[in-house]
Amino acid sequence: MKRLGVLLIKAQQADSATCFVLVLHRQYNRLRSLLKEPLHECVLFCNEFQQHTYCPRERDEPQEKWQTRCVYRAAVWYHEHLAGLMPVVMITEDPDAVAEYSSLSTGVYVISPQEYLQSFWPDVQAAQELYSSIAQALQERESEGQPREYPEHLPAEILEPGIKAGRYIQGTVRVNKHRAQQEAFIQLEDSTKSTEQRADILVWGMKHRNRAIHGDVVAVELLPCVDWRGRVTALTETEGDERTGEELQSPAIPTARVVGILQRTWRDYVVTFPPWEEVQSQSRNSQRILVTPWDRRIPKIRISTQRAEALQDHRVIVRLDSWESTSLYPNGHCVRVLGKAGELETEIQTILTENGIQVPPFSEAQLREMPVNSKENPWRVDPGQEVVRRDLRASHLVFSIDPQGCEDVDDALSVRMLPGGARLELGVHIADVTHFVRAGSLTDLEARSRATTYYLADRRYDMLPAVLSADLCSLLGGVDRYAMSVIWELDARSLAVRSAWFGRTLMRSSYQLCYEVAQSLLNEEPAEVPELSPLAEEDRRERLGELKQALAELTRVARHLRTQRDQGGALELEGLEVRAQLDADKNITALVPRVPLEIHETVAECMIYANHWVARKIQESFPQQALLRRHPPPRQEHFGPLTDSAKARGFHIDTRSNKALADSLDRAVDLHDPLVNRLLRVMATQAMSNALYFSTGSCPQEQYYHYGLALDRYTHFTSPIRRYADMVVHRLLMAAIESEGAAEPVETPANNKGLEETARHINGKNRAAQHAQKQSTELFQCLYFKDKDPLTDPRCVAEAVVYAIRANGLLVFIPRYGVKGAVYLRNRENQVVDVTGDGSCQWRPGSLQRFPDRICCVTVGGATHTFRLFDHITVRISVQVSRCHAGNLHLDVVSNRALEAPGPDRRPTGKSGTELVQEVVRWAEEASQQAEEHGTVSRFSKEEREYQQSKKPNLYCLLQEIRELALLDESNCQGPSLPSS
Repeated sequence: MKRLGVLLIKAQQADSATCFVLVLHRQYNRLRSLLKEPLHECVLFCNEFQQHTYCPRERDEPQEKWQTRCVYRAAVWYHEHLAGLMPVVMITEDPDAVAEYSSLSTGVYVISPQEYLQSFWPDVQAAQELYSSIAQALQERESEGQPREYPEHLPAEILEPGIKAGRYIQGTVRVNKHRAQQEAFIQLEDSTKSTEQRADILVWGMKHRNRAIHGDVVAVELLPCVDWRGRVTALTETEGDERTGEELQSPAIPTARVVGILQRTWRDYVVTFPPWEEVQSQSRNSQRILVTPWDRRIPKIRISTQRAEALQDHRVIVRLDSWESTSLYPNGHCVRVLGKAGELETEIQTILTENGIQVPPFSEAQLREMPVNSKENPWRVDPGQEVVRRDLRASHLVFSIDPQGCEDVDDALSVRMLPGGARLELGVHIADVTHFVRAGSLTDLEARSRATTYYLADRRYDMLPAVLSADLCSLLGGVDRYAMSVIWELDARSLAVRSAWFGRTLMRSSYQLCYEVAQSLLNEEPAEVPELSPLAEEDRRERLGELKQALAELTRVARHLRTQRDQGGALELEGLEVRAQLDADKNITALVPRVPLEIHETVAECMIYANHWVARKIQESFPQQALLRRHPPPRQEHFGPLTDSAKARGFHIDTRSNKALADSLDRAVDLHDPLVNRLLRVMATQAMSNALYFSTGSCPQEQYYHYGLALDRYTHFTSPIRRYADMVVHRLLMAAIESEGAAEPVETPANNKGLEETARHINGKNRAAQHAQKQSTELFQCLYFKDKDPLTDPRCVAEAVVYAIRANGLLVFIPRYGVKGAVYLRNRENQVVDVTGDGSCQWRPGSLQRFPDRICCVTVGGATHTFRLFDHITVRISVQVSRCHAGNLHLDVVSNRALEAPGPDRRPTGKSGTELVQEVVRWAEEASQQAEEHGTVSRFSKEEREYQQSKKPNLYCLLQEIRELALLDESNCQGPSLPSS
């Protein structure tokens, strides 16, 4: 690496009266990139091209000494240039330079980085710890004779041609969190290669992983076939239970070793400090200790700190600095304290940090861009907008259908028969967010950064400020709003599309309906419509009839649209959707599973239809730079659990196409157990690949297809309040509309390269949002059961359904709580479950025999009991607490029979899985109030509450599109995640 001497000048505050000259030995381009960040307030001074600072190199003068002399001369010149008003500090790691130049010129100080930190920033402990960590890493790198724990990585000049030649394989490291010390997989880059070539590669053990960390892009070399291994198929109960055995392995798969790191993807990691006794035994005379990351996939990190005693049992954010081949562990440094481990707010902030979610309060500058809507200064429709928009207020019956209590109403519908009765008009109207959020504004940049609204179990973090998301961009009833609309004219009988219109509209929603009320009206059942209450009886009856007729027509159209997609192979995948019950103040009263209603499908079909037509419009207008959403076909090997489970029940699942899969699932119905078909659909969902945003110029047209929805083109247009992708699509649609009658080509909002970069960013944030939502739900489940006695509390006993067989146990689903988990049939003493005559279970010496559809427990006495797929059993729920990681629910089999239905005098007092949130939040609030009353509020409370948007949970429209998360099988770290349309 070329060593550079550069002059870096940083402007300081007036009271410090100090400027800096740094000698940095870095790559030039890296330094230039660093200086582009305006927050650093630095400039790069090219001293070699300035007359008064240029120094010719003397004969036989070492390069480093010459560069140091050049920088010192520049420092002296800069001090004189400032007329001696500000002292200049030159920082160098060269002790000879400090000795030579420190006393030559008054006002120019030459010191080491360590002395600089101790003298100028004595209170910034984190900076000193960072320097200590880096210095330690450099010392280890330069030390000779120290034994190496890992082989050295190959340089880029060897890796790159090796990858092109096929000797090395490039991919991303994915560590199995259940066997983090043993199993990692290399996820190959998505390409046009065959499915076989894209199969994941196993990396076994830390030695072969060679300092690669989960998420790193690496180059691997395949081992000889005789050294290939299979996946471990046994359940892992604890971190220390990573036992191996040939009988517990799947067939051998390609196995490799890491030979080089192509790209580090290190991020902020949350760690927990060990107890002080352990720190003392670790460090002895040193302050370097090992901390344990919250993410089980990350190895322990070695840090240097003086605060180990004060931070024990706290969650702390650390960053990695290096991982040398001579060290078993990477080096890192502390960044910020989150709070005491186990406290609710600390755990929430841990989840956000681990998923890279940053949601600070909206800045004053961003809020100044927002329109004003107050009692003193109410917002009104701009007369200029009335001229350019299609006005629907007097001509169309517009209404919205959302979960009860929803405030961010971003879509509304209309349907009417046109004069003559031959044509039917269908309209989908979406909040016109981009009218208020200009491209490139501060609010737009923040929305792009967040990419989505983040929904956690007890709160949400909005993508847009509340004045938009809950007010001016919410299509509330009885108020004028701007919208982007798609309006179709359909044949009244065949429902064939005769024409489609896209554009900006001005609308006023007549009814703000919830799903339950809309379904009751559709069923001709009594229902309360608040908007009709003030009317006289005759007017109310007439208006109610119009609304019912509109709902009936809308449902007829939606059934037709669904039939069309079904014929094309659309999949109906199982989802356990939940919604929030809110009181008048929008606070949670309960979270309950949403009962499936036809009106849900009606609204969904209309939204899908609008998204499809908008995708066609923008792709036809901008073939190389439209933002679409594709859903790739699943890899056939991911259907293994589905086909095997179905076969155990006598069903054949055809997975050759989405149409064949949909038909097979429709036929796989067990008349005696409706849960069988539901679980099979969940397994089909689990096999799906992720739907992804992409720019059309970066993908061949044959890959545009959306497998789940059976549509040739698809995008997201209908939720711009909570998805940045929809805002991008709105801008593309407006550009497409403007280009239709334009004499000259209209400039597109983004080019293909920029749009593809935006798509990748949004895809990453969406994955983070899904993970954070799932982890927060699991957190509340654990907190709910944590203080309950599993032996005496009836809420801890529940019925479970077996949905997968493992080498040493079962994976089960508990419908009552929406929880999935592992049930172990063999314990650490190698005892197995023995079933008594009444169905109860106990541990006895024995062995297990596993088959594809069942597992047999054989005791020493010869007794045999079999657990089969889809068996209903009874389990006991407890919490497995961990100091350093997230807690887990632990399930023990109580009986091989289903839980008896409670009698009239024995009702279960347990809550549904999502109702747990309310009680846990209440506990946390009571604990916080008690702490305030007794003056025991944590000194970290400010940091803990830094990013929380509201004191009380005010969740609404919760998880409206979230598919089944409870049954995801995490035992396979490479299992596909759930798709979202």
